[in-house]
Amino acid sequence: MRKTTQKPTKKTNLIIMAQVLIMLLFITTVKAQTVTPWITSGDQTKLLQQQSTVSFGTNSGTNPSTVTVNAGTTYQTMDGFGFTLTEGSCEVISGMAATQQNQLLNDLYNPTTGLNASVVRISIAASDLSSSSYSYNETAGDTNMNNFSLNGPDLTYLIPIIKKIKLINPNIKILATPWSAPRWMKTNNSWVGGSLQTQYYAAYARYFVKYFDAMAAQGISIWGITPQNEPENPNNEPSMLMNSTEQKNFINNQLGPQMAAAGYGGIKIIAFDHNCDNTAYPIDVLNNSSYVDGAAFHLYLGNISAMSTVRNATNKNVYFTEQYTGSGGSFSGDFGWHMQNVVIGSANNWSKTVLEWNAANNSGLGPRTPGGCNTCLGAITVNNSTSYTKNVAYYIIGQISKFVKPGALRISSSSSSGSIFSAGFKNPDGSIALVVYNSGSANTIKVVSGSSAFNYSVPASSAVTFNWGTGTPPATNLPGYYNIISRNSNKGLDVADNATTNGSRIQQYDITNGGGNNQRWKFVSDGSGNYYIIVKSTGMYLAPENNGTADGLKVQQKTFSASNEFKWTVTILGGGYYKIINVNSGKSLDVENVSTANGANIQVWTYTGGLNQQWQLVQVESTAKKALTITENESPNDMAIFINSTNDYLKIDTNHEGNGDVEIFSIAGQSVLKKTLSFVKGSQSEIEISRLPKGVYVVRINDSEGSYSKKVLKQ
Repeated sequence: MRKTTQKPTKKTNLIIMAQVLIMLLFITTVKAQTVTPWITSGDQTKLLQQQSTVSFGTNSGTNPSTVTVNAGTTYQTMDGFGFTLTEGSCEVISGMAATQQNQLLNDLYNPTTGLNASVVRISIAASDLSSSSYSYNETAGDTNMNNFSLNGPDLTYLIPIIKKIKLINPNIKILATPWSAPRWMKTNNSWVGGSLQTQYYAAYARYFVKYFDAMAAQGISIWGITPQNEPENPNNEPSMLMNSTEQKNFINNQLGPQMAAAGYGGIKIIAFDHNCDNTAYPIDVLNNSSYVDGAAFHLYLGNISAMSTVRNATNKNVYFTEQYTGSGGSFSGDFGWHMQNVVIGSANNWSKTVLEWNAANNSGLGPRTPGGCNTCLGAITVNNSTSYTKNVAYYIIGQISKFVKPGALRISSSSSSGSIFSAGFKNPDGSIALVVYNSGSANTIKVVSGSSAFNYSVPASSAVTFNWGTGTPPATNLPGYYNIISRNSNKGLDVADNATTNGSRIQQYDITNGGGNNQRWKFVSDGSGNYYIIVKSTGMYLAPENNGTADGLKVQQKTFSASNEFKWTVTILGGGYYKIINVNSGKSLDVENVSTANGANIQVWTYTGGLNQQWQLVQVESTAKKALTITENESPNDMAIFINSTNDYLKIDTNHEGNGDVEIFSIAGQSVLKKTLSFVKGSQSEIEISRLPKGVYVVRINDSEGSYSKKVLKQ
């Protein structure tokens, strides 16, 4: 019997069309971008609290409270966010028990589990929230700075805490600011008020250079300085007046040239550092000094739009560096004003940093100098050696710093409602962060990106940060063999006893000179963004015991089978560290009991961001070009290499004569630029690097004196 094909009826066609439509809707839903909201509410019922995810859908209908984001329109690059870490802050933090002190510092500075505060402002000698007024050279007339010393409160309290912060966040940027020159350099020989005598301009510039030297000797690099905190305020203790003409003359005639000659020309000089009620001062300095990168602002007077005024009049950078919250304020009122004006306001007016005032103080709002601020509330109050309280400034900064990474670009963001304030950012990994503050009553807003949108109910007087996009990318291109080093212990993954049997234990152990084959690991892609991790000594695979998913399972070397227990995701955390997550269990590679001892077990555990769950991959054998092993070696003291960010030229001063070969490598070791230069003693040679993308590079110089390398950062 011949099979016949029935002609589709109109009803059949409608059914098919409906099925197709359902499938399309399903596909759209599956592919809809997921958004994670984090809320801090004015009534404190939610404090930087993650909420249930929502998803973008088709943009339809209208909403009078619509926030529109356009990632294609970009503005300034963000340097980061944070607090001023006064000497007084460090004094109270230093008095804490080790466990609570470590937790506090991680709460503030850990890039993954904490606020990711990425810029720290410190005082050069005393600020008004130091336990006393002091300088680094109290010897009157010592213009050569022979008696310059960090000995005292800074060496006792500040520097040890900075070193601990650098272990938590190696990429932290340090902005340093003096509240006053030494008294003997001033017109009134007093900590309070007075001006810098012109006869001591050279000596004071030398004081800065000595400071850079002394901090470098402690392993601390300074990212930027302002020449004077609040140069129009003569009433604080310490304080010093410095008008725009004095600041120009000091920078142009002494500070800038001395910094460049000493090899510190790459440190940003940021002018003004005072209120938004005066734009003439910063415009004057910025337009009349080639040494100045930009201007810094506070908002105790004036309007935040002053930052745009200065930026547009000078085409130089602007930074927001200080605003305090008072002990007598309300959480809701202070949080709202700062979110509108300091966080969203300064970012939307071109600021590259957002910094609140004091990081920490004690329950008596101290330490402070006799004339220092007696109402300044720290972001954290240290109650006693084992207890601390997070205050409103912690959440003001956290609402942006936790989600907007250093290097993020501000993107276009606009609100159709006068009670809804917003600022948008695109992170280096491609993810989007949108910070929204609702100054009115509870309101359901609509967020629009391209042709997609979602609705979200924002509580009254509350901030919400929405995160969506690609997130942190997995590591790629891992050729050769690596030591896998624990950030916490600096010990590497090791097959215990160099065993060759299936199921042998993995431990951490010291590694020297790249270690043995039982300490060398190869990463082999599975083709789906995951890796097999294979030890060189046996060719076996890294995997948890028993194909399990529980916390605390030991990690072993095992013979391969087709299972997700053998697969790992390797994700960049920043600062040269990675998290390594087992695909089957979702658990992190982890050193048992946060141990630093040789022989400690390697296990899997739920990822918390602990240092025992962060890993450095050190390549010890390469299957790629030799250039992958390029590293920085010590440059001579008379060599200066830095990038002039205003014109994208690499500046080199070798203080040598004759020709030299300059080669620039990416941080991955690939040669990206070569050039032969003629070096003249006492002058700078330069290479245009405008076509190189932002990032860290290693500059190698070969000349008649030898071969030297130095890392530089293009921002």
